[in-house]
Amino acid sequence: MTDIYELMKRIKSRPGMYLGRPYVTRLKAFLDGYIGARNDLGFPLQEQEETLNRFQQWIQSRYNIKSSQSWADIILFYSVDETDGLNKFFDLFDRFMNEENKSTDLSSEVEIISTI
Repeated sequence: MTDIYELMKRIKSRPGMYLGRPYVTRLKAFLDGYIGARNDLGFPLQEQEETLNRFQQWIQSRYNIKSSQSWADIILFYSVDETDGLNKFFDLFDRFMNEENKSTDLSSEVEIISTI
């Protein structure tokens, strides 16, 4: 089974294949659907999936947002367009993960295969 970081690497390298259009709001919908489907199938929430909740808090803090806007909406607000927002997401997520002292290296072209 692919972990969510591996999935995000794949999306970053070929966003059109996974999202149709390279839009940050489509990425958010895709990830929400992925996590929701895992939940519906009875899989427990993984640490990587919980990381997205912390990323939401980090984005709100970074942009000093007190409302309940999603990370995608906040990033999009500070972007030129949806595609710029998607690019910013990957940059911001890498920064967030570096601050969390976890290495996802979404910019890496090396494929990591997770085992269960």
